[in-house]
Amino acid sequence: MTRVTAAITAVGGYVPETVLTNQDLEKMVDTTDEWITTRTGIKERHILREPGKATSDMAVRAILPMLEKYNIDPLDIDVIICGTITGDFIFPATANLIGDKIGAKNAWGFDLAGACSGFLYSLETGCRFIESGRYKKVLVCGLDKMSTIIDYTDRNTCIIFGDGGGCVLLEPNTEGYGMLDSSLHMDGSGKEFLFQKAGGSMNPPTLETVTNREHFVYQEGKTVFKFAVTNMADVSYQMMERNNLTSDDVNWLLAHQANLRIIDATAERMNLDKEKVLVNIERYGNTTAGTLPLLMFDFEKKFKKGDNIILSTFGGGFTWGSMLLRWAYDPV
Repeated sequence: MTRVTAAITAVGGYVPETVLTNQDLEKMVDTTDEWITTRTGIKERHILREPGKATSDMAVRAILPMLEKYNIDPLDIDVIICGTITGDFIFPATANLIGDKIGAKNAWGFDLAGACSGFLYSLETGCRFIESGRYKKVLVCGLDKMSTIIDYTDRNTCIIFGDGGGCVLLEPNTEGYGMLDSSLHMDGSGKEFLFQKAGGSMNPPTLETVTNREHFVYQEGKTVFKFAVTNMADVSYQMMERNNLTSDDVNWLLAHQANLRIIDATAERMNLDKEKVLVNIERYGNTTAGTLPLLMFDFEKKFKKGDNIILSTFGGGFTWGSMLLRWAYDPV
């Protein structure tokens, strides 16, 4: 029997218009453009400041142009999966709201929270739905409005994160293209080093949690950096090893855009030339679940049918993983 794989057949992306530069941050916290650039590679990030707009609205602005470009009827979409930690509400799911806003009246869906690994986790899930044979069009989104949970008096976190993200459409493929392998992991003992202290059932919102500024991202940067460098690099190299790929066989590395030094360490572990490592962190910062689809959107015209692409990520809590894709179409 011919193997059915899940192939990406369309890509969309969006970032808000408002730009927050390193020079802007110099006026807000004790930092400098040189310090931020040297340690992270980030020069600016985009912030969603439109009143009444949330993660679902950014998703719609990524999805609708994609559907139009590829002549896709939203009524044909079967499933919507939204990777995010900044959903519009606790409930209903942001995927539910996206479906309503784009007119995907025949779809069902849900949100998936994997922090910075949210898109890769969602992509894995969407691929399995396609491989089951039951669904033909699965929309996978990865977006975050991180500005809503960032403390702009904390120089350790406010320099890193931005808003934005993107989406892909998955469809069945029988020609050997699409998702070929994946390796996903988590380690909850990392919770204390990168998490949001309040807002969940452990510490629901109270006057005290708000006063103590516990609804913002908390991070121990050095510990997170150490774990990320090791685990993201190792899992990406292992993806090459178990699929018998050399560095010559890998066309592109799409690594989570959290820190340029982590990206460089991953590429070095894989022995990849710099021109194969796609980077846009300088323009967007860390958009959490949004970084990988934004990379795909920005560099889609570079990809050729048959290219071997390795995705790699690391996120809070901790979560990490890698995926091997064989690209399914030529630039359009």
